[in-house]
Amino acid sequence: MSSNVRTDTIRVGFQVFGSEGGEEFGAVRAVHPGGRAELVVYVENSGDFSVPYRAIKAVHDGKLALDDPVSKYIRAFADAKVGVDLSDEAGQYPLKLEPLKRPITIRDLLRHTSGITYGFFGEAAVTKLYANPQLYAGDFDNAEFADRIATLPLADQPATRWNYSHSTDVLGRVVEVASGQPLFQFEKQRLFDPLGMSETAYYVADEAKWPRIARSFPADRFRVAGIKDPTLSRRWESGGAGLVSTIGDYARFLQMLLNGGKLDGKRYLKSETVALMTSDQIGPETGIIHDPFYFPGPTSGFGLGFAVRTSPPPNTTWPLGEYRWDGAGGSFYFVDPQDDLLVVFMVQAPTQGGRIQLALKTIMFEALGKGLRKD
Repeated sequence: MSSNVRTDTIRVGFQVFGSEGGEEFGAVRAVHPGGRAELVVYVENSGDFSVPYRAIKAVHDGKLALDDPVSKYIRAFADAKVGVDLSDEAGQYPLKLEPLKRPITIRDLLRHTSGITYGFFGEAAVTKLYANPQLYAGDFDNAEFADRIATLPLADQPATRWNYSHSTDVLGRVVEVASGQPLFQFEKQRLFDPLGMSETAYYVADEAKWPRIARSFPADRFRVAGIKDPTLSRRWESGGAGLVSTIGDYARFLQMLLNGGKLDGKRYLKSETVALMTSDQIGPETGIIHDPFYFPGPTSGFGLGFAVRTSPPPNTTWPLGEYRWDGAGGSFYFVDPQDDLLVVFMVQAPTQGGRIQLALKTIMFEALGKGLRKD
């Protein structure tokens, strides 16, 4: 495949992998126009793959259980309440706090049904509390941030509504408690180093790599969770929005999943575990409803960290079982087990990611004979 990109200030690249015995058969990789090494991209929300992986790994190591209450690891959540909006015609937004009908679980964090929310979309009274800049004030760590989240009311009762949220950040703190290690140290030791993901971290510490960082155009910037500069050292290792990475690093992780949990002859996850992570966990049988801002879209459910396609888009024959996610900065990835391929696309253009993803998928699936129906 080929791509048309600006060569003066390159800000975009993608790589397509297909397996013939695990071999890559076609790719375009983002490189700096000066011929330097691969670009480093702040992948924002599309980088929240590592924390669900580590949590699932901890489940199989016996350190966590999917139905453990979060309060077992973060005591502040024992006092969590749901905020019921009692807004009136005068524009007042009082909140009634109600007790939880059941505790938030690790499973809820993984599938975004915890009741926690974000503050950058929606106008509900609870959402506005999460938008308070004081939530991100100072140089805090994962423990302090999880405690700050625990003081805020939930937007819904646990396991009742899918709502994209700081759940992955809270899950990162759970992983720290369960493992007894700081999140990045644990991820580096158990995931990044074994997989050869040497350029994946929570900020770019090496100044020699700074010229390789892809930057947004000034008119097309969106900041998630208060993170403004991927070169700045910070104590908070945001599992939901903090990683920097490269196409090559990212693709190795996804190739491991596509291979059913194996890469380069080493097993990282059981194939049954990969199947669990990438199957719909919020289907009709669960009774879980979708938030108005349901980012997976009407033809997809959600697994343990991924959107999962459950029906083809109208007038297409796109494959079922595709799993994917994207970031607020425009980057995205998707894995298509049916056709044995994966795509990693990295860009620093928040307003363009959705448009590009649709166009790229349309071209690809039409080439595979899975485009618009002819009947």
